[in-house]
Amino acid sequence: MMKNIVDVLSLQNRVQETKIQKTKPTDYRKIDKIGVVARFLFECAIKLEIKPLTSACAAIIYHRFFKEVNTSDYDEYLIAASSLYMAGKIQDDPVKIRDVINVAHCTLNRGASPLELGDEYWSMRDAIVQAELLIARTLKFDLNFEHPHKFLLYYMKTLQDWLGSNVWNSVPIAKTAASFLQDFHHSEKILNHKPTHIAICCLSLALQTYGVQVPLTDESEESSMWYTPFVPDISKDKHWEIIEDIIEVYKRESEIDNI
Repeated sequence: MMKNIVDVLSLQNRVQETKIQKTKPTDYRKIDKIGVVARFLFECAIKLEIKPLTSACAAIIYHRFFKEVNTSDYDEYLIAASSLYMAGKIQDDPVKIRDVINVAHCTLNRGASPLELGDEYWSMRDAIVQAELLIARTLKFDLNFEHPHKFLLYYMKTLQDWLGSNVWNSVPIAKTAASFLQDFHHSEKILNHKPTHIAICCLSLALQTYGVQVPLTDESEESSMWYTPFVPDISKDKHWEIIEDIIEVYKRESEIDNI
C-alpha cells in the first residue's frame, strides 16, 4: 500500500490555479524558500524558449554544483543563469548569452528594461562566463548526464501496448508522467535516484493519479509489480521514496505561492 495517499492531481491543479490567480509574478529577491531558484531557472527557460530536455539539463547542472559547494558562497541566480547557458551548449540547443543576460535580469528585476551595452551588461556577461568555468571545474568537467527522459519514452511505449489504446487514450497518462518528470527537476533530490527509477516512478505516479490498473499484475507481491520487468533492481520502498520526493515538489511550490 502507498505510505501516504495523496491526491497528486488535485495538489498539482491547486499549484497551477494559485499561479493563475496571483496577480503579481514571483519576486525572487524577496523570497527565501527552498525551490525558489529552481522556479527562476525554469521561468527563464520558458522565456528563452529552450527545449524541455535542455531546461532539465540546466537544473541538473545547478543541483550538482550546489551539492559540491555551500549555497551561501555563491549567487544562486547567477549559477542558474550560467547553467542555462551551459545546458544549451551541451544539448545542442544554444541560446545567445545576451538573451540569457536580459531574461535573467528582467526576471529578477520585474519591470526592468533589457540592459544596454554598458558596464552593467558587460559585468554580468563576464560573471556568467566565469561562473560557467567555475561550474565545469567544480563538476570536474563531467557534463554528460544520463537523463530519465529516454527511459520514460521507452516505458510509455511498451506500457501503451500492454494497456491497449482504449485505456491509454482515455486519460493523459503520457502527458502527466512527462509533467511529473519535468517538475521533479525542481528538486535537488532528483540527484539521489537512478534515471531508470525516476522514469518508472513518474509513470507509476501518473497511473495512480488516474486509477489505472495494469492488467495481469499483482501489487501485493514485489516480484509481481508491473514495473519489475523494466527495473528489476527497484524495491517497493525505493519506489515509494521517489514518489514522495516528487510529491514534495508540489508542496514546496504551494508554500512559495502562499507567501
